[in-house]
Amino acid sequence: MKPYYLIFAFVLALASCSSSKEKAVESKQQPVQVSEPEDFKPMANPLKKDKFIQINIVVGDIYKAAKAWAALLDIPVPEVRVNHLEYSEEFPYTYRGEPSTCDLLVCDIDMGSWVLELHQADEKASSFREFYDKHGNGVHHLGFEVGDLRDEVIQELAGMGFDTNRTFGAYTGSSWTIVDSENVLGVNLNIKPVK
Repeated sequence: MKPYYLIFAFVLALASCSSSKEKAVESKQQPVQVSEPEDFKPMANPLKKDKFIQINIVVGDIYKAAKAWAALLDIPVPEVRVNHLEYSEEFPYTYRGEPSTCDLLVCDIDMGSWVLELHQADEKASSFREFYDKHGNGVHHLGFEVGDLRDEVIQELAGMGFDTNRTFGAYTGSSWTIVDSENVLGVNLNIKPVK
């Protein structure tokens, strides 16, 4: 190949590179305008920032994740326990509106006013297995405490178009409802009357 062809190719590459940089600078100077959604009005019973209680992360290897979080936070490795979920009349547990059973490996990391919760799902159908099969490791839900307004909040979320039947579980003194909202919010919600 003749030397002037190489020089020509080099100049074209530089021009292309600087053109890309100019386009990147232009896009920063002229942000895309996003219209505000008209179908989401303020809730009558909004989730309160100071009632944020939980981030739940689904992982494929909870022991590895627990050790890594312990190293990052300079804390003892949190204990991993088995949480057996099974439908009963006293403590119902449903997935997608149907009675269900599954086991989760769980560990909690106290972050002060909220908890970082790790879950590793078994192979049975559950919200956590569904999430892991679809996304792999990731944030499954954010949890909020709503007190006696649980039913009103769930009704409002359903009225906004969210599927409030993804998961329901009850335990002594409280309950939890996983609201399927990741397609809009980027994450699911966990609505609990009390921690």
